[in-house]
Amino acid sequence: MTKESPETLLKSKFGFDAFRPGQQETIEILLAGRSAAAIFPTGSGKSLCYQLTALLLPGLTLVVSPLLALMKDQIDSLQAKNIKAERLDSSLTEEKYREVSNAIRRGELKMLFVSPERLTNERFLNLIRGLQISLLAVDEAHCISAWGHNFRPDYLKLAQAVKSLKVERVLALTATATPKVSDDMAEAFNIGNGDVVNTGFYRPNLEFRVTGCTGTDREQLLIKRLNERPAGAAIVYVHLQKDAEHVARRLCENGFHAAAYHAGLKNEVRAAVQEAFMEGRIPIICATIAFGMGVDKADIRYVYHYHMAKGFESYLQETGRAGRDGDPAICELFACADDGTTLENFVYGDTPAASSIECLVNDLLDAGEEIDVTARELARDHDIRQLVVSTLLTHLELFGIIEFDGYYYSDIRFEAHKSGAEILAQYDEKQRTFLRQIFACGRKARKWVTLNVEQAEERTGHTRAVILRAMESLQEKQLITLQMSGYRQRFKRVQQEVDRSAICERLVDLFNEHEGQEIDRIQGMIRYAEEADCLTNRLLTYFGEPIESCGHCGTCMGDKPINLPKRKVIAVDAEVFNQMNELALRYPKALGEPKQQARFLCGLNSPAVSAERALRGTPLFNSCSHVPFSAVLTAVE
Repeated sequence: MTKESPETLLKSKFGFDAFRPGQQETIEILLAGRSAAAIFPTGSGKSLCYQLTALLLPGLTLVVSPLLALMKDQIDSLQAKNIKAERLDSSLTEEKYREVSNAIRRGELKMLFVSPERLTNERFLNLIRGLQISLLAVDEAHCISAWGHNFRPDYLKLAQAVKSLKVERVLALTATATPKVSDDMAEAFNIGNGDVVNTGFYRPNLEFRVTGCTGTDREQLLIKRLNERPAGAAIVYVHLQKDAEHVARRLCENGFHAAAYHAGLKNEVRAAVQEAFMEGRIPIICATIAFGMGVDKADIRYVYHYHMAKGFESYLQETGRAGRDGDPAICELFACADDGTTLENFVYGDTPAASSIECLVNDLLDAGEEIDVTARELARDHDIRQLVVSTLLTHLELFGIIEFDGYYYSDIRFEAHKSGAEILAQYDEKQRTFLRQIFACGRKARKWVTLNVEQAEERTGHTRAVILRAMESLQEKQLITLQMSGYRQRFKRVQQEVDRSAICERLVDLFNEHEGQEIDRIQGMIRYAEEADCLTNRLLTYFGEPIESCGHCGTCMGDKPINLPKRKVIAVDAEVFNQMNELALRYPKALGEPKQQARFLCGLNSPAVSAERALRGTPLFNSCSHVPFSAVLTAVE
């Protein structure tokens, strides 16, 4: 903890002469001991609000972020300023995990970055319980709202973690919050009305433009735009990984220096591409929407949406990566109505079949009082995407039917670095008896001892948490190496008498409602593309911040409104369905339901299809990606 003022620290540690709008107000709320929300446009300095505050508070600041790349970039930047910050995530080696854990125990860290899932992790909770957590900063906090565009069930558990860990104050951060989402954030984290700092979404240096096109002519349109405009750093957003590769290749063939960026690349390749873009060695990145989250490059002059964005929230976030230095930047949308088919297919493909929901609910409720599951197993067994399974479990919690009882590791083993007698000799008689009882519950192989924790609980009379803390202590003293695996979830059955059909019907309605919201978002982008009035105002009105005509978007500067051509209506060859029937007979678990078949034909992967590797290599997979999902489903049925 430093005695410097926020203003002095801003200059001495971060090198800035003045706060940006909203930063000082947010920091003062936190220093006064209250929770706050910071709703700032992308690139407006949200992270400084918790970074600087952390240095003015005692104890630890936890930063929750769903973005691993953001964690790495921020930690590198903080460590370069001699600020003690680390992260705990699944990519760390066991040695690095121990190193960070020991630093936490010794109180050496000011900031620790974790994913939202980590705050329900048994090992992590044992590590930080009892520590002074002065601040919990929640990045992408809109994810807590089911009304938001990126609802994540684990975010709902953050509010519970705040109470159980006795967090002193919370900072909720987002760049995309409608008034309803803002209210949800404030309610979840007990943030007062006057402590929501919203600096507005208007960026006067951004020039929004829309150009209508067909799927075949946008490639030449992009090349034309890059040729006719002054050179500058650019991001070209596409829907699919293969599109990123194709567009980057075509730009290189036409004399531009471009590279693809997407989740399918190896980590080292992605990191190299990002670094080259940051340093200006590669001026054009062709990327799926994951690129740019947390990337602090101020001089991006152009953001091109080669394909339509999936909604206003996504569009605002992606275009917000342009012009962070305050200089003019152009954000151009290549509008093609056929893109709506691809985007809608992804949405329809996420919605689980009613029969899958019914089977999953029955399996859970037939499991007894204690429910022990993994989202991965449920996803595989019922052919529902893992994130959708987590959402379904969360809804059952909110209905009061089950209660989350924590994550735990089913497999715990250790390697002893000394003999049992040598280890026990370092403890007093009471501790020796306790450890001896734990060791007696281990099954020894050549190198590793597998611990039966349930047996150890029964033998010692202590809880699982106490036993694991003892094992962590042994590792801290370098007496053993501890390994944990088999990450599982536990739930308790709360309601005994349940109308299962009513519950399933309610869940089906919820998923259909969410599906409708997402389709409305896509339709909203198509209407935006055909907007006759100010584009900036249309975008800001969605976020509850209407303005007069901006004077610097395409329509304000005289561009004529676009009438997008209707989507193509493409009939599917009947032979496709004959082949589909034959394939379904061979793979009934993956393709037995009409919805499964429609997903498969539209190129939408699922857990059951992934389990049958041979399936994705068949020509039928993705053969109807250009056809609306609803039309394919109707034809299949």
